Amino acid sequence: MMNYVCQQCKEPLLLDASLVDLSPSQYDTIATSLPSSPSAHAKHISDIEQATPQHPSTSSSKAVWKQANNPENIRHTALAHGKQLQRSYPAPNESFVILKDSVIHNIPSQPLSVGSAEVIANTRHPNNTTKGGSTIASHPQPESDYPNPTPISHHLRSTMRLFNLLSSRTDIDHPLCAECTQILLSSLQRKLDETKKERDGYIAFDKEVRKEKERESQDTNRDEVEHKIEQLKSEERAILDQLKFVEREREQLDEELRALELEERALDEEEADFWRLRNDQQVASANQTSLLVSLRAAYAADYATYEKLERTNVYNDAFCIGHDGVFGTINGLRLGRVPGAPVEWSEINAAWGQTLLLLYTIARKLDFTFESYRLIPMGSFSRIERTVGDKATYELYGSGDLHFGRLLHNRRFDFAMVAFLECLKQLMDYVKSQDSNIEFPHQIIKDKIGEASIKLQFSQEECWTRALRHVLLALKIILKWTTNGGNG
Repeated sequence: MMNYVCQQCKEPLLLDASLVDLSPSQYDTIATSLPSSPSAHAKHISDIEQATPQHPSTSSSKAVWKQANNPENIRHTALAHGKQLQRSYPAPNESFVILKDSVIHNIPSQPLSVGSAEVIANTRHPNNTTKGGSTIASHPQPESDYPNPTPISHHLRSTMRLFNLLSSRTDIDHPLCAECTQILLSSLQRKLDETKKERDGYIAFDKEVRKEKERESQDTNRDEVEHKIEQLKSEERAILDQLKFVEREREQLDEELRALELEERALDEEEADFWRLRNDQQVASANQTSLLVSLRAAYAADYATYEKLERTNVYNDAFCIGHDGVFGTINGLRLGRVPGAPVEWSEINAAWGQTLLLLYTIARKLDFTFESYRLIPMGSFSRIERTVGDKATYELYGSGDLHFGRLLHNRRFDFAMVAFLECLKQLMDYVKSQDSNIEFPHQIIKDKIGEASIKLQFSQEECWTRALRHVLLALKIILKWTTNGGNG
């Protein structure tokens, strides 16, 4: 199977039916009409050039004329200009091969054999690409291996040989698509028009030279002609000198332009660096501003929290001391008993646990150490331990049972309350030593506070309840002094 691609734009081609069904006679007619080599046209041009009579003209004009008739220049110029035209031409399935009239009329005496026309130009795939752009199988077999080829393979091989023959006998690689062929025709037509205009110019120049020569031969003599020639030569030298000066000036201007371009590039880079640095600084400034705003907001919130915490007395919230009728209360727990309003011992024991914890907390905050006693707050089963002497432990909780063991326990309960009252007296004396302006309404003397004994065993319940209320009042005064910063 063969795949054809255009040798200019490398697009795949779909051959026209007339090329696929090319008969042997048509192939022979095309082969005999081609020149023997790509240089035949150049040789023909050279022969014409030698046969053309020489006219007085400048060397540059002659060079232009030769360049215009050079087939290589025609080919490259046509391809270069043809790629720039708008690609609005027939589809690839309308491809065809252009044969020049000069090629058709210059039929050689003997046709070139088909075997010598198959020139393989392999640039990408050496084993399966011909110069004409047709792609064949990876392992092609010579024709001798196919004594009886099928009609389709015979036509395809004929087409391939035709493209190879056209590529080897002309200056253009085949096959070409319709668009590239149209571009090539347009370029060649434009070159032909330019060449015709140039030819007409040369003919007019030749006529003018002939007329001028005739006038000079009639009106001037040889001396005048030589004088004029010398004058023209001097003018030519002056013009050449002026041209050299202009060229040097142009070179200087080019140097200045390059220097200005370098300076402009440096300024552009400097400007880019400046704007980059400015953008970085703006981003950093924006970040600093946002950070400052966030810090100020955090500071305001923290300061508000700080002021709120300063106004908050956590000890008042943790140990709320008040009263409920004749009872003193701590955190809502009643401390005491009266005949008309009996209070459960579990509530009294819990209130004593909170009271001992408050005394313990105040002592720790004031960094105060009790003499001879150590407080052990344990809720409803708190105790007070002596640190000297017998080192006895007294339970600061009671019970309403009346059996003999409970009576002994209540006696230890009285010892614990007396020890608590002694610790409270030590703390009151310490506070008075720190602040002489503080006053306590009830004085503590042994087991009494404000003329009311804190013992329960041999006292009336009303007297005991009043003594407990005086204890809570003294603790509240000490707590207020401690939390208000009176201790420094």
